[in-house]
Amino acid sequence: MNAWPTAVRDAFPSGPNPYGNSMHIHILGICGTFMGGLAQLGVAAGHKVTGCDANVYPPMSDQLRGAGIELIEGYDPAQLALAPDLFVVGNAVSRGNPLLEAILDRGLPYVSGPQWLAEHVLQGRWVLGVAGTHGKTTTSSMLAWILEDAGLAPGFLIGGVPLDFGVSARLGDTPFFVIEADEYDTAFCDKRSKFVHYRPRTAILNNLEYDHADIFPDLAAIETQFHHLVRTLPQSGLIVSNAAEPSLERVLERGCWTPVERFNDPAGYRTAGDDASGELVLHGPQGEIGRTTWQLTGAHNRANACAALLAARHVGVALEHGLAALGRFGNVKRRMEVRGTVRDITVYDDFAHHPTAIATTVAGLRRKVGDARILAVLEPRSNTMKLGTMKSQLPASLAEADLVFCHAANLGWDAAAALAPMGDRACVENGIDALVDRVVRAAAPGDHILVMSNGGFGGIHGKLLAALAR
Repeated sequence: MNAWPTAVRDAFPSGPNPYGNSMHIHILGICGTFMGGLAQLGVAAGHKVTGCDANVYPPMSDQLRGAGIELIEGYDPAQLALAPDLFVVGNAVSRGNPLLEAILDRGLPYVSGPQWLAEHVLQGRWVLGVAGTHGKTTTSSMLAWILEDAGLAPGFLIGGVPLDFGVSARLGDTPFFVIEADEYDTAFCDKRSKFVHYRPRTAILNNLEYDHADIFPDLAAIETQFHHLVRTLPQSGLIVSNAAEPSLERVLERGCWTPVERFNDPAGYRTAGDDASGELVLHGPQGEIGRTTWQLTGAHNRANACAALLAARHVGVALEHGLAALGRFGNVKRRMEVRGTVRDITVYDDFAHHPTAIATTVAGLRRKVGDARILAVLEPRSNTMKLGTMKSQLPASLAEADLVFCHAANLGWDAAAALAPMGDRACVENGIDALVDRVVRAAAPGDHILVMSNGGFGGIHGKLLAALAR
């Protein structure tokens, strides 16, 4: 404990609180990234955990069973016979779900996942929350790694798998806990954003754009939720906010009781670099602070890095130490992850699905590969994209790609019409096998195939590599 910064010793003189008495929780919707991570934290904290989901399948099912968690397929009310102390309900579970209806009819105790996490894991911890429309997973992973590299051994719950840790969630036994702070709603019974439950002491506000068209009517509604988050931070905390985002400035102008440090500030903290050489340079109000080389590309990732460095400094990690740690950062699965190279054609997997994320991902790869051809393969799978709310932004977001291939199954809008401004650079297919065939016939040695989806995309990465090998 004596090795921790003075601010930590003052705030947590006895270390993190004990996790309380063991209980049996049964999790509805356990195979989602958040709920699956919560389940693993519950086991690590000494609780008995069981769960159910409509689709119990790898890789999450393997992780959960490996943690000793009993999984049940479906939502049969017969699961009430398990007689848990508490049912924990994921936000994918809606009214009409037979098990949920049985819980309500019987008057049995239930709680949302974020509330259970806040009360049984985060209470008594120094929570570092990372919020924003884009970059939450990568920035959370950077922040957790910087703290780990500094010997602070944080717990974490991240919506992806940081390659440096190999797991998406870890309980930890120090005060520090890094959490990806999602603005999506909490549960059927609580339509506030998840992040209002976490009560961070350090909060990163990475960016804020319109998203989640299925639950938010407009950007102003999301700004209100972000302001709810701001209202939960203590005066002794810190908000690290993106100075280049007018929406975040509007959030802070509605009231802020916590010190604010800004990044992407031309006169303050900012990053620069070169994708071709892998250089990352950190600047502050007095000039250059330091530089390193790292594996990531793109201005968006450099901004993520700046935010993570400032947040880590709040718990005592010097900026220079954090910058050196980023030189050893291994990135996150499905963030510009190279899935394989065949015949000098490289296939990448990336989670980008919002037009802004698509544009920055393509731009980052373009800076890395120069004039080489980029073949962008896109699945508009998120709820927002399925609704067609941002279809008009797709051509501009894909402008730096040489060719675009779009999987158009299960869309409520005409993808071919939306991509028509791209002319013969874009093609649309309803079937994955047909899409693979079109990509492979167009690919040539030296090309880079960038696959972008927030889902499994029907295993298209492996199918592309196999077809290229043939």
